Amino acid sequence: QLHFVESGGGLVQPGGSLRLSCTASGFTLDHYAVGWFRRVPGKEREGISCISGSGSTIKFADSVQGRFSISRDNAKNTVYPQMNNLKPDDTAVYYCAADLSLRPCFTIVPSAFDSWGQGTQVTVSA
Repeated sequence: QLHFVESGGGLVQPGGSLRLSCTASGFTLDHYAVGWFRRVPGKEREGISCISGSGSTIKFADSVQGRFSISRDNAKNTVYPQMNNLKPDDTAVYYCAADLSLRPCFTIVPSAFDSWGQGTQVTVSA
């Protein structure tokens, strides 16, 4: 089964940083754009970033622009979302998913992505 395994979440104070890992399982990431998403209980899943297969195209939602970054190591089949200057509003479960249509980050709409994992919880609190 194609899915991601997310890790690296936890409890962090406001202003802190976390580096997540999203490792693909059951497929090779090389050519696929990877989207990064989050969901707060009671709200819809939000697309916050996308990185193309080569890493040459990266997009961010306005809500995280300038604070979050993303990179990938295709040799390790892993994407690394990085979160800096975290705020309490960033508290959510964070997910990665792949766009299996080979589009280079045309969209960060969750419905365009597949291979979802279980996610990793990030809690920002003093």
